[in-house]
Amino acid sequence: MQKELAEMSLEELWELFPIILKEHNPQYKEWFEIEERQLLSCSKSQDIKRVSHIGSSAVKGLIAKPTIDILLEVEKRCNITALIENLMFKNWILMSSAYEPELRLAFNKGYTPDGFAEKVYHLHVRYSGDWGELYFRDYLLDHADVAVEYGNLKLSLVKEFEHNRDGYTAAKTEFIARYTQKAKRAYAGRYTPSE
Repeated sequence: MQKELAEMSLEELWELFPIILKEHNPQYKEWFEIEERQLLSCSKSQDIKRVSHIGSSAVKGLIAKPTIDILLEVEKRCNITALIENLMFKNWILMSSAYEPELRLAFNKGYTPDGFAEKVYHLHVRYSGDWGELYFRDYLLDHADVAVEYGNLKLSLVKEFEHNRDGYTAAKTEFIARYTQKAKRAYAGRYTPSE
């Protein structure tokens, strides 16, 4: 009898959902746009500040996990409980939630008891802000040499951390932080929320 995902240990989940890197798929942009339209229907339009395609799949030519990372920024007045219910109704699985010191909700879609579905998504819900992921993405888009360096770093890590997502993420942290800071200096205020 097959276990449900919620019944699996972290180690079992990592075994079922290993780190896989693939060449950039030009359909990622279309997959994001389809999901973006669905997300815009999950809350009152005035509560949604911005929906952004982030992560490596947003950078043309960059090797990436075949996962569409989406940042959904909402206004402080947004009814978060209703938003969560609407997202879950649309087959998003709430993986983690934090409300202090700031709102950070993480949802997944495309994870099944048999492994990855054809389309896999990670959704990050936060209040509108000056988020580093946006700057890092823009820096990679504007600096192909840094994107290549990042791709090579990921390739060097995948074997060691194939079944350890936390280790894989931690091993990339210094690189991401360095270029995010450069991006924030180069693009100062680009994503600062307007009042």
